[in-house]
This record gives sequence, C-alpha cells and structure tokens, in this order.
Amino acid sequence: MILVYTHTITPRIRYIFKHILTRTLLIPVGFTSKVEEFVAHNGPKISYTKTPLGNEFFVKSNDLMFEQGVNDLDINMQKWEEVPCFFASGGKSAIPFDIFAASFYLITRYEEYLPHVKDIHGRYTAEQSLAYKNGFLEKPVVDIWAYKLLKVLKEKFPEYEYKSRSYKYVSTIDIDNAYAYKYKSLIRTFGGLFNDIFKFRLLNVWNRLAVVSRLKKDPYDTFAEILRIKKQYNARTVFFCTVSDYNTFDTNVSASKTKYKLQIKELVDYARVGLHPSYFTMQNPGILKKEKQRLENITNMPVLRSRQHYLRFNLPDTYQQLIDLEIEEDYSMGYASNVGFRASTCTPFYFYDLDFEIQTPLKIFPFALMDATLNDYLKITPKQSLGKIRDLRNEVKAVNGMFITLFHNETLSNYLRWKGWKRLYESMVKIATS
Repeated sequence: MILVYTHTITPRIRYIFKHILTRTLLIPVGFTSKVEEFVAHNGPKISYTKTPLGNEFFVKSNDLMFEQGVNDLDINMQKWEEVPCFFASGGKSAIPFDIFAASFYLITRYEEYLPHVKDIHGRYTAEQSLAYKNGFLEKPVVDIWAYKLLKVLKEKFPEYEYKSRSYKYVSTIDIDNAYAYKYKSLIRTFGGLFNDIFKFRLLNVWNRLAVVSRLKKDPYDTFAEILRIKKQYNARTVFFCTVSDYNTFDTNVSASKTKYKLQIKELVDYARVGLHPSYFTMQNPGILKKEKQRLENITNMPVLRSRQHYLRFNLPDTYQQLIDLEIEEDYSMGYASNVGFRASTCTPFYFYDLDFEIQTPLKIFPFALMDATLNDYLKITPKQSLGKIRDLRNEVKAVNGMFITLFHNETLSNYLRWKGWKRLYESMVKIATS
C-alpha cells in the first residue's frame, strides 16, 4: 500500500488517487492528515501538499483539489518529456506538474460544466475541449501520465511488488435500425417506397420490394455475422438496443414487433445487451424510464448498461438520471465528430458528480472511435480507417488499457453509404484482439 499524506483529505483527493494508483496502476492506497502517522509508515508514501515534510516523494498540490464546485481556471500547457501536461508544480516536486489535479480536471469533464456552445444536437463539441485545442485528443494522457508516474515510483521504491494490468478489447454495437425494410408498418413501407420512386432511387425500390416479398435478406440484418466474429475472435461484445417510439431521430422498427423482440432475446443468449436511450431522453427522464422498463420486459432481466443515442448527454443531468434508474455502466463518453479519448483516458472510471462532490456508482466506459465518425465526419475510406484504428489500438495497448469501439449493425451491410465497409469490422476485431 502507498500512504498519501495531505493537509486536508477531500472527496476529490480520495477519488483521483484511487483512480490513478489503484484502478490504473493496481496499487492500494491509504490516506492520512497526521504527520506522525505518515513519518512512522515504513512502506511507500507520497506527500501531497504545498511544501514537503522532508525528502519524501512529494507532489506539489494544486488548489483545484481542495475547492468545491466549478470555477474558470487558467490553464497553461507544458511538456513532461514530450507528453503534454498542465498545472505546473516546480520546486521540490518529484514530477513537474500536479498529475492528480490535471487528471481530475480531464476525467470529471470539468470543462463541460463551464459555459460552452452546443452543436445542433445539443452536444458539447470536441473542438472546445482542451485535448483538441492542444493536440492530445487521440492520446489517453491520463494513463500515459500514470505509467510515467509508475516509472518514477519504481525508482523511489524499488523493493515494493508492483502488479500490472492487462489490455482488453470491447466491441460495442448500436442498433439504431435493426432492419432496413422488414417489419415496418404499412404506412412507413409505402411512404418509403413512394419517396424512393419520387427521388428516382430505383435500386432502393428494388431492394425494398425484394426484402418485403422475402426474395432477399434485409441488408441491416447482420447479427449472425457479428456473433460469428465475436465467437471466432473471442471478442467481448455489447449490443445497445433502441426500443423507443418512432420519431424523426429514432426510426427503428417498433419494439412491439415479435421478430425484433426475438432478435433481442437471441442476442442476450450470446452477448451482453444494454439500452440505447432515444434522442429525447436527454430532456425527458420519463421517456428514459419507460424505455428501460420496455427493454427489461423483453429480456426478462435488469438493464444495467446504456449508451445515449446520438451521444446526447448533459453533465451532470443525464448521468444523474441513469443513476436514479440504477443503470451501472454508461458507454456514451466519446465524440461523434472526432475519434480519440473525450475524458483523456482508456480506463473505465466512476462518474464524479461536481454538483454534489461525490463519487457515484455509475461506471463510465469511454470509447475510442465510432464507425460514423470515420465515414460521415472524417470522410475517410475503410482502408484509411483501419490505419486510424490501429494507431488508437496501439495507444491503448501501450498503457494496457481498455480499447472500446462503437459500430452499428448497418455498417456490415455493404449497403448504401456503408458500401465497402463490411470487411473493416472483422479486420478491426482481428487487430484489436491480436
């Protein structure tokens, strides 16, 4: 165990020290504000305050860790051996910046509580983030800092037995549209047909008629292929299912359709299944509760994980709503427009509520990339995407983190805008699990 001395033990300090030392580096941590207890401790120890007590391992603390609420902070970037960092400490500090305050700032998404301009879907944008502005969005700097800290700790305390975690991969699949044409209502089927005819999309007309008349398999029905890849590469896979009412942004088949219910039940037999809360749940917790109950009625088991549709969430409101509904895991932490690490980490972490200054039971699983980001926002080819995926995987593997990807069942369809993308998913899983 590492004993940490600080003049005041705050919830912020307990939270971030446990994340960096225990969850990331697998080192148990204890806390004391008594100098005599700290001095008497024979094992590894860190003092975290304004001035060192002696010649111990000392990290100069930033005021952020002793404050409450959110304030507008001045952040000046620097480098720690080529790695961007901030909250410089200087003096007798063992490292040149306050790694704990900087990590806390990034992981809690402190900047998202400050005034900002939202995009058309009401989301915080990557371009406003510190990581984007300073060129480290595609690096899990919190984990990189942690491993650099580990190196310094090993030099200071060589006799301590350090454990190491292992790299993990999780493939997540969002089901926005389980089927392109099957099991839609007559109104939607004929409406879509006339729309395609009016816009002279004859290939769509043929495909719709062929699928509806059972001459052809529905292009979005790629679940058997995803499960085959899961089994072949032993990839942990989580499906997020939409069970919302129909609206402009949620166009899946109705959750009352027997075939869709059976498909969800089949997925539960082979993989983990979570809720994909619909577009308007961000403003309406009542809809969120209804959709959770709807999915639980289909699966006959509690819904413990979710990811917001369109990645729409507000901090801390959306996460507070998930906690109220006893959701344990959220997978929404990422940007639609950019790949990379929104919270600057590839380690799952517990949501820290800056409104109430507490660590909550909601565990956040940050993803590194989404198929729609590569295709729709970055507009790169499947081949170029594979290079980007490999780079991100390497970043995560270098710190033994968790590499999480977000794809849709539609991506494997090789249909319309996903033409040529089917092979990418299997190639990605192969790389990620190798």
